[in-house]
Amino acid sequence: MLGGKQVRVLHFPGRMEAEQGGKNRMEYADVAPIMGRLWSPLAAVTSHWQGRDNVQIAVAIAAASIVPEHPRVVVQLYKTNLSHDMVLSSGAFALNFLRPDQLDLIGDFGLVSGRERDKLAGVGTKAGSSGSHLLTDCFGYLDCRVINAMDGGDMTCFLADVLDGKTLAQGDPLWWRDARRELPREWLDRWEAKQSSEITTSRATMGKIGHTPWQPK
Repeated sequence: MLGGKQVRVLHFPGRMEAEQGGKNRMEYADVAPIMGRLWSPLAAVTSHWQGRDNVQIAVAIAAASIVPEHPRVVVQLYKTNLSHDMVLSSGAFALNFLRPDQLDLIGDFGLVSGRERDKLAGVGTKAGSSGSHLLTDCFGYLDCRVINAMDGGDMTCFLADVLDGKTLAQGDPLWWRDARRELPREWLDRWEAKQSSEITTSRATMGKIGHTPWQPK
């Protein structure tokens, strides 16, 4: 109910529509220029659980503290990814932000599943205090411990304290909008196919939100 009136929300590809007396229609194209600018720089999210290591690419990261001596971050991880379950189980992860010259890691970390192979094999890392691996060659890293989590249906939003971190390079990190212009066409096609499959899954699950409070490990 909204203002005493029944509100019906419809979801279908390319358009969002809320009906309230036939008003308030919205095309996704109207908000796409805004939504597309809310993504973060590319980060390799590393995790460790029960002797196993994994890494995935993420672009949904934000600072979550205004207190300089107590930094926090918020990270969204989708439930279809192995990393999601590992972070949920371990209560820890590390964010390793990539440099513009590290496009190859998008293919290594983002186009294959950790269920198929060890994606960190042969990659230079060191152990962080959270147990997650830290890339020794990247723009910079943040080692994090989860302090709360919110179920988003198709994903989980993790709030975490930053335990340790360091900037390793000058300039700017790698952004997806810039990476898209440089990646091979084959990689972009694979990324789009992967994204299309994940969007289909998200449409079916994003409304299935659990409200059980998160419990620390």
